[in-house]
Amino acid sequence: MSFQITVEPSGRTFSADSSETLLAAGIRQGIGLPYGCKDGACGSCKCKKISGTVVHGEHQAKALSAEEEAQGLILTCCSKAQSDVVLESRQVTEEGSFPIKKMPVRVVSLEKKSHDVMSVIMQLPATDVMKFHAGQYVEFLLRDGARRSYSMANAPHTLDPAAPKVELHIRHMPGGKFTDVVFSTMKEKDILRIEGPYGSFFLREDSQAPIILLASGTGFAPIKALIEHMQHKNITRPATLYWGGRRPSDLYMSDWVEAQVKAMPNLTYVPVVSDALPEDAWTGRTGFVHQAVLQDHADLSGYQVYACGAPIVVDSARADYVGKAGLPEEAFFADSFTTEADKAKESN
Repeated sequence: MSFQITVEPSGRTFSADSSETLLAAGIRQGIGLPYGCKDGACGSCKCKKISGTVVHGEHQAKALSAEEEAQGLILTCCSKAQSDVVLESRQVTEEGSFPIKKMPVRVVSLEKKSHDVMSVIMQLPATDVMKFHAGQYVEFLLRDGARRSYSMANAPHTLDPAAPKVELHIRHMPGGKFTDVVFSTMKEKDILRIEGPYGSFFLREDSQAPIILLASGTGFAPIKALIEHMQHKNITRPATLYWGGRRPSDLYMSDWVEAQVKAMPNLTYVPVVSDALPEDAWTGRTGFVHQAVLQDHADLSGYQVYACGAPIVVDSARADYVGKAGLPEEAFFADSFTTEADKAKESN
């Protein structure tokens, strides 16, 4: 049975079958609902159910607590309509979503950026080239049906129409079904299959608010794409990148960032290291990266924040910036890198 889903305040509508999630139905029909992991783990798709009935699938408590559910909040990624439904989601955009495509990709190059981060360049088909927003991600379709998600680290304007390539930053998770292959047997010219683009992590260009870019580890990948996009579009809103890692080597493209700072007068870079060793000779900022933002900006009420990386960093930033620094909740945009190990721990 099919039901009508209405999204306020935009007034946009789409249909959803009772057997599919609201998010899947919205993506299929080009409705720009916010989302991240699609697995009930990150909370990016959380919104208010104004009316109607839904059935909730399994999800993590940190993404949607029992108290929030009692208040009428839902996760569209694991909710199925049982009647017509009216939602409140202020991130629905008129530009909507680009078409989701499945396609083969060929490995062009593999380059270690640090001991546990690999830059992988993949060539896309040159016909019917995938369109995407800077900051979105693709999913690798593994042979056993499993999927692994990685953000594209380059902006769409960098694609050569004759040989379009996307850049991915993949961190090695020892024992990982996919990353073990990337760091051991994967080689140039290998063929894989991906699907995308996915995600609602991209720059909102209808605002002139100054920007905080917050990255931990390989959460830098989509942030890099945003910076490329800003430079290409000559977006001169003040932007500060806070990039955190345990040791300086985790900031594996600091030289690239420094070069962009020289080319973009509106961009500032604040690297933050939490666990430097004496041999690192680190003289920069120390501590937790999301707290470095609060040390510099006690009042975030006039900002937009784009946060990407480990769930603990994204979740802590959201709680502290909205709860303590006055950031409007609708001005916090996030892509939480939830691993399969994270999901397993939450479900145990």
